[in-house]
Amino acid sequence: MSFWTNEQREDAVLICEDLCKTYHGLNRPVLDRFCCQIPKGKIVGLLGPNGCGKSTLIKLITGLLVADRGEIFIDGIRRSEKTNALVSYLPERTYFNNWMRVEELLAYFGEFYADFDQGLARRMLEELQIDTGAKLKALSKGTKEKVQLVLVMARKAKLYLLDEPIAGVDPAARDYILQTIIGNYNPESTVIITTHLIHDIEPILDEFLFMGYGGKVLLSGVADEVRAEQGKSLDELFREYFRYAPAVDTGRGNGG
Repeated sequence: MSFWTNEQREDAVLICEDLCKTYHGLNRPVLDRFCCQIPKGKIVGLLGPNGCGKSTLIKLITGLLVADRGEIFIDGIRRSEKTNALVSYLPERTYFNNWMRVEELLAYFGEFYADFDQGLARRMLEELQIDTGAKLKALSKGTKEKVQLVLVMARKAKLYLLDEPIAGVDPAARDYILQTIIGNYNPESTVIITTHLIHDIEPILDEFLFMGYGGKVLLSGVADEVRAEQGKSLDELFREYFRYAPAVDTGRGNGG
């Protein structure tokens, strides 16, 4: 069964078809027959409350989790070890060792990723006035997250997956993070941002997808068109859709 036309497939950087994922011990699926088609050259918001499956979806795309059923295609290629080279992933939590220096991280990314632009990374770090000789343990939480974002955005990937990139940082840091996303991704690539902080992220979005519990797509489309049709901001629409959404225990920490 084909969910998409040939034209949609050719224009897509990401296709998910009939994805299902259930965690052991839960009596409901985190994702239940989730489908989406994300076009190339866009900044897309994957928007939903905590526990709706956003982070689970991101981990399926990166291969950190395996779906119970369904298919994922990245730039027309079925998800595999080969597609890992097409994806640059910013996890929700910083995962680098605190004893590492920023300079060592630059060297690590340069060795590990063939598409890593070390010159671009150094320029962004200099703009942020981050000392490349500093150890991570000497940096604030917000600065660590900026370093991680710089490393992720300095790759020349087809698909950037940013999981809650502005959660837990101060407003000034949020502004810089959003400007970094806009100014440093390949315009032929796509950025997917997961968040529940709609007000802050809305101005940079080309398209969006509201994800409800079970991975249900409640509303999606071109941001400007939906705002014009509805006469409301995405933030207002989000609050309407999820006003009475119950808290859900995913059994997986935050669960996304």
